[in-house]
Amino acid sequence: MTVPTLTDDTTHVDELRALEAESVHIIREVVAELERPVLLFSAGKDSIVLLRLAEKAFRPSPLPFPVLHVDTGHNFPEVIEFRDRRLGDAGHTLVVGSVQESIDSGRAQEIGGPNASRNRLQTRTLLDALEAGRYDAAFGGARRDEERARAKERVLSFRDEFGQWDPRAQRPEPWSLYNGRIRRGEQVRVFPLSNWTELDIWRYIELEELELPSIYFAHEREVFERDGILLATSEFTSPSESESAAVEWVRYRTVGDLTITGAVRSHATDIAGVIAEISAATVSERGETRADDRTSIAAMEDRKREGYF
Repeated sequence: MTVPTLTDDTTHVDELRALEAESVHIIREVVAELERPVLLFSAGKDSIVLLRLAEKAFRPSPLPFPVLHVDTGHNFPEVIEFRDRRLGDAGHTLVVGSVQESIDSGRAQEIGGPNASRNRLQTRTLLDALEAGRYDAAFGGARRDEERARAKERVLSFRDEFGQWDPRAQRPEPWSLYNGRIRRGEQVRVFPLSNWTELDIWRYIELEELELPSIYFAHEREVFERDGILLATSEFTSPSESESAAVEWVRYRTVGDLTITGAVRSHATDIAGVIAEISAATVSERGETRADDRTSIAAMEDRKREGYF
């Protein structure tokens, strides 16, 4: 299947620039209304786009807030290398919340077993990092098309003094008007990419010529299949006796903890190839490649109620 990219078809450019303008407006509004924002950065494609939009919102001035990464300790090495280089080259302030430190301090308890993951432990680390930095607003790269719980989110998602989310207690946002007033101790999660789709993200990456971690493009990697998901073999993940590993051509649609983030079989080695695959996809990236979202129908919503972004 051949899908025109922006180099061949400019009809998408105006749509992307409209989305860009909306996102920049949201970012500026939050900085104007809240005292201590922070930008959540995973070095995934959505947070890379979000970072570019934030840079555009304030250039030529530096970002008026730091960048926060919640590090599970089970990351893809290519992603950490990219994170440090991208933020270092731009001169942004990086704050790292460590899940391992949360475990070592007794703030979080690691669960063992073949299907164990640190993904849920991120919530405690994130809440502690937000409290330590006294951040009252956290920009995130979530989109409504990713998952049903995220489709319930407002652009400004209000959290109580414990960082918890109640989907029934969110404020209306008519005509893109945002009310950022909060009481002391409350927080706001802000999603400037709410109205973007996965295809929009990739077309914007092409338009802006943004660099991505190499795992987003097809490459050879040793993987094994577990519950319908292709997991990479690593020091944290390995096949059981009933599973077998093989070297395959794969790429990743989303970036996360490598113990739960699956690859997809692919030969798309460039953006044009990825856009063609995304255009033909019928399942969102989280639905296809994230084991944590398959635990139950309400898995994401349960985590968000606890404080997950």
